[in-house]
Amino acid sequence: MRLQFILVKLVRGLLTMLLAVTFVFVVLRLSGDPVTMMLPDDTPASVIAEYRAMWGLDRSLPEQYVRYILSAAQGDLGYSFRDDRPALAVVLERVPMTLLLGLSGFAITVVIGLFAGIAAALKRGTGIDHAAMAFSIFGHSMPNFFLAILMILLFSMTLRVLPSSGGSTWWHLILPAVTLGIINAGTVARFTRSSMLEVLHQPYMRTARAKGLRLTRRVTSHAIPNAAIPVVTILGLRLGALIAGAIVIESVFAWPGIGLMLVNAVSQRDLPVVQTIVLLVALTMVVTNFIVDIAYGWLDPRIETREAKES
Repeated sequence: MRLQFILVKLVRGLLTMLLAVTFVFVVLRLSGDPVTMMLPDDTPASVIAEYRAMWGLDRSLPEQYVRYILSAAQGDLGYSFRDDRPALAVVLERVPMTLLLGLSGFAITVVIGLFAGIAAALKRGTGIDHAAMAFSIFGHSMPNFFLAILMILLFSMTLRVLPSSGGSTWWHLILPAVTLGIINAGTVARFTRSSMLEVLHQPYMRTARAKGLRLTRRVTSHAIPNAAIPVVTILGLRLGALIAGAIVIESVFAWPGIGLMLVNAVSQRDLPVVQTIVLLVALTMVVTNFIVDIAYGWLDPRIETREAKES
């Protein structure tokens, strides 16, 4: 794999992270003074000025931005306004719970989405195909918060078999993970079906069938590898959105992860924590897309050569 191909992807990733952090930095500071919103209305002006100076909010916006970027480059993302602790440490405390939820949901997405998509392609026009595509449309169009509420109403309030909020036991993981998995599985199933249908009609598939290869061998050795690139794309996007995609789910189920922390930090105007979470989300997306791009070059070397020439 060419070094130029990797360097181009790294530079694009760094620029993406810089743009995301810059946008959030500017928007948060233009939306209001966090000091006046956090302190009581009768707080003396001298106390407000002291807090603004302590948090560096008394400087101009360009100066604040330059100081933040320079500090972030050295690993210093500021201190939480609420906890008076490093924002990175505050956020990292919630990362394991978000990863647990995100990876569990992603595993459900992969299993259900790939199985439904492959089955629908192999049984095109049958009841299996119609059922798989109905599930795909349901998962793709259903708002995640609405599905989460339905899951709570059915399994927590009606059947009373699963807890509706919290994250203290493995039983608390089932509802949010299944909800997150179903929402994404519909899209994966649709992409997998389309990609498989395109491959199944290729001449080399007819040749493999004429040679007497069994259906399982034709699918696993020829169809799935050649249909992998579109599927890898959508799986990469879903994997990269583990943190961002779980924000609403964590809020509905009160799951103690980064998503719930982000909602609370925004409402409390804890700017360093919000900026740290956004930076972490951007980093996750960039790293995942970089891995997907590398996988492209491995699955189809023509992609690597073409992008290197264009760059």
